[in-house]
Amino acid sequence: MPNLDRRRFLRDAAASTALVSAGGLAGAALAGPAQAAPPATAPVAAAPAARRRGPVSFRWWGTTAWRIDIGDRTVLVDPFLSRIDTGLFKGAFDTATPLEVRTDVVDSLVDRAETVLVTHTHWDHYMDVPHIAGRTGARVVGTLTAYHLGLAYGLPSGMLSPVRGGEVLDFGAYTVEVVSSLHSRNASYSMAFPGVRVSQPARPATIADLPEGDTLAYQVRVADGPSVFFMGASDFVARNLTGLAPDVAMVALPSTTATADYAERLLDALDRPKVVVPVHFDNFETELRNPVPVPPKDRERLDGLIAAVRRVSPRSRVVVPEYHTAYRF
Repeated sequence: MPNLDRRRFLRDAAASTALVSAGGLAGAALAGPAQAAPPATAPVAAAPAARRRGPVSFRWWGTTAWRIDIGDRTVLVDPFLSRIDTGLFKGAFDTATPLEVRTDVVDSLVDRAETVLVTHTHWDHYMDVPHIAGRTGARVVGTLTAYHLGLAYGLPSGMLSPVRGGEVLDFGAYTVEVVSSLHSRNASYSMAFPGVRVSQPARPATIADLPEGDTLAYQVRVADGPSVFFMGASDFVARNLTGLAPDVAMVALPSTTATADYAERLLDALDRPKVVVPVHFDNFETELRNPVPVPPKDRERLDGLIAAVRRVSPRSRVVVPEYHTAYRF
């Protein structure tokens, strides 16, 4: 689709208050940068469910993908690592692009996982999940569409946890609160690949076979650690966020102005988090290599979101993340 603004066609992303230079992005110094932790180590035997050993760190893997290491336990959010080329960032989006998991890349980054949180089932959030779950035995938490797609990929139903929003799941060292949410809208007030799967479909073959499938957000509360809110798309139901009051919010970059007063309503609903981290602002069809590639239009939107955060919640520290860097909040 030649003349297509990919963000108008799709969705979300993120942003935060940080310094945006002509050459790239740098973490804001409003209250000092988040502390970086060492890279992930080799697999370690899982701790008992109610315990954890070691620090808590958060690594961004582009789009809305995160690796959370809670001691020797690992939670993933929207782990899209294959970053296949669909032509989206070249103005030639091909909806028939095959779903080809780059197992060499995925396996090199995911040495373990016990839980995978899926916000929605578009390819750039879900396509690597079945491979990761099949390899690690991780439990997949997501919508009913994510459940049926998991079955289509051959995952056993016992590994799939369908949720709707409102659930508070206790994993011992951390809890996961599920929040019913919304996908972002393009300039036509629509989205790419809308729809749900109410029964098991054929195994998906192309990116068009992975619909939005409803959208969730998650709040992860770590025992003796931070509470962190994760968005997968840049829209939300403000009433559903009341009372969450996270320490940290991973905020998706608005793709258009279709959602009214986005930053203002979001930050108010979240009670102005101490730390705001933008996500989904990168070109996610390139390698996960720093400096983070930011398309010009998304850089403008990122600047706008950062300005809005500074205006609405001046006490919030904004951290624009880099790939693979482990942050401690």
